Amino acid sequence: MLKDNLLMLRKLHGFSQEEIAERIGISRQAYAKWETGTTVPDIEKCSLLAKTYGTSIDSLVATVSVEGVEEQIPPGPKGKNICGSIVIGDRGQLVIPKAVRDLFGLTGGQRLIVLTDEEEGIALVPAERFEARMKEVLARASANRME
Repeated sequence: MLKDNLLMLRKLHGFSQEEIAERIGISRQAYAKWETGTTVPDIEKCSLLAKTYGTSIDSLVATVSVEGVEEQIPPGPKGKNICGSIVIGDRGQLVIPKAVRDLFGLTGGQRLIVLTDEEEGIALVPAERFEARMKEVLARASANRME
């Protein structure tokens, strides 16, 4: 819910109620009422809150939950999403959620590049996008060497 997200985001960003209230032009008491759920902000204030916290209005008012995770998950930065969880099959197969396939236009047989970070985990990137970015990086590196 909105009240939980406001509290969580404020604490994650290290703001006091007073600081947030000042940023969006309201009293600390008004902001405190939003965090307790006594009142809710109008759409203009929601927009200011979303900008302040670097998220979208949709993420600000939605509750994100992931199967197997008990804690509420804070809204992500704009354009960054948690789209659920998947289970690895006995033979290592993954089923990417339909919403994600639709969002990124993924189809059966499409190649994905598996990127890893030993501390953070795994990311999947469409091969065409990865290869295009690599060509850009190599072209910039080549241009820099010629200078």
